[in-house]
This record gives sequence, C-alpha cells and structure tokens, in this order.
Amino acid sequence: SEELEGMSASKKPAVDYGASSYAERLTPRREKGGGLGNPEHYDDDGAFARKTLRLAELIRSSKSCVILTGAGISTSAGVSDFRGPNGVWTAEKKGVKPPASKSFDIANPTLTHMGLVGLVKAGRVKMIISQNVDGLHLRSGLTREHLAELHGNLFMETCEDCGAEYLRDFDVGGISFRRTGRTCEKNGCNGALRDNLLDWE
Repeated sequence: SEELEGMSASKKPAVDYGASSYAERLTPRREKGGGLGNPEHYDDDGAFARKTLRLAELIRSSKSCVILTGAGISTSAGVSDFRGPNGVWTAEKKGVKPPASKSFDIANPTLTHMGLVGLVKAGRVKMIISQNVDGLHLRSGLTREHLAELHGNLFMETCEDCGAEYLRDFDVGGISFRRTGRTCEKNGCNGALRDNLLDWE
C-alpha cells in the first residue's frame, strides 16, 4: 500500500507555478475541447435558495453521494480556470495574454472545499472526484481515501520502486510521470520519484 509522506524535500524547485505555467507544460494541442469562453450563469437569490435546498435534500436522501469538482471550485482562491470567459485557454484562443493566476503553492482552499470536507466527515459524501491538479482538496484536510484526482496533483510525487507518495509544499515540476530528480526517503529504498500529472494523452 502507498504511504503519504511529509511535505519537506531537499531539492525544492525555484519556480512557482500557476495555471498558465501548468497549461504550458501540456503537450501543444490545437483542440482543447469544451466550450471555450462560454458566459457564466448566475441565478437570482430566489432561484439560488431553491436550488440549494434541493441539493441539500438530494445529498441528505442519497445512499451513496459522490461529488465531481473542476476548476470553478478554485477560482475564488485566485486560481485561473481554463475554459471560462477569462480562462487560460480562452485567452490563448483570443490571442491575448492569459489572466494573472495566484501561484498554486500559495492558494488556499475555498469555502466550497471546506464545505465538502464537512460533508465527508458527516458521512453524507463518500468520495470527491476532482479534475483539478491544484492540491487544494488535500490542503483542505480531505483524506486520500475520500479523494480521486483524475489528472494528478502538482504537489505529489511517487516512488517508482516502493510506491510511497510524497505530498510537497511546492510544485514538484514535470508532467507525464517523469522523474523529478528527487529520491525516496524511506529507509533502504532510494528509488526515483516521479510526478503524477497526466498530459493530454
């Protein structure tokens, strides 16, 4: 079984990465999928209240609730999304500079992240499935057993020999499961560590 190790390491990268820098690591691809730049929809207060109560009832009556999160959950933390009206890929398509994004390593979990932790702790939600790589779910206190990170995590590296996982307080760099230049800290292992980020393919 894989172990989650501490957040210290001797060779910390010198660069802070935000959403634009992460996007630049992906293999260049013309088609990004989805509707780039679609306008955001906002409900009036009455509709918002009705939908919130309906959602609460659905969660309360569910036998096994699973929640899927995407980039929108982190935008209020200052992290840019990719496909929104001001997203990184939307800007790229328009030929303009991507918006400023808070560096992933200094972004803090949002109220939504914390609310999801509360739902998990209360036994109302069994699992959070996330498309995000920003590490905010783990920083919120959500445990690995309740989190599936579909695209990986910028702050996680894994030993190629023993499978030990290391959650760092910095972006480990790389993409596509490349070696990070650090080695496993478990006694007697010393295996090479790899990032755990998926590329497009």
